[in-house]
Amino acid sequence: MVANGPGVVTLGPQDRVRAIDAVKAALALARDDHDALLAALAETALGLAEQFLGQMLIARTITVTLPVQSGWQRMGVVPVTAITAVMGVNADGVATPLAALGYEIDLVRGEGWLRLRDAGGAVRVTAEVTAGLATDWDAIPPAIRQGAVMLAAYLFSERDTTRPPPGAITALWRPYRSFTLTGSIHS
Repeated sequence: MVANGPGVVTLGPQDRVRAIDAVKAALALARDDHDALLAALAETALGLAEQFLGQMLIARTITVTLPVQSGWQRMGVVPVTAITAVMGVNADGVATPLAALGYEIDLVRGEGWLRLRDAGGAVRVTAEVTAGLATDWDAIPPAIRQGAVMLAAYLFSERDTTRPPPGAITALWRPYRSFTLTGSIHS
């Protein structure tokens, strides 16, 4: 389970302004009375992009919950840039930091991995993970950003239609799409 993971995007203040400006430019809007809606649609578009691409776009810290088991476990989100904390959660739901020798972490090609050595009586573990392709709105690859702007603009201008969004949106995203086999093995 991943909290605040792929598909759940909340833009920070600066990214929010940049996204609104980009969507307004695409729609040729000058007024500010739709800014809240445009921001929400930009977040929705980025969330859909993350789900389509199989990776998180703007870096953020998330919590990944994993079972207590032996062997390497994949975090389930990409691209991971840091694993900053590992906590054991007991049967009562109380989380405590695991001892440094109780686990190993590894980052391989944007995948985060965790191997438990001693879970200290925990029934599950949580890991604080930083993941994302870009640091902010401007650092998102231009084609992905353009697709998100196009989708947000479409969702605004065609909100009463049942027609699907333009295929050009996924055409812009497709080169960045990643697939991960669920049976990935850490060597």
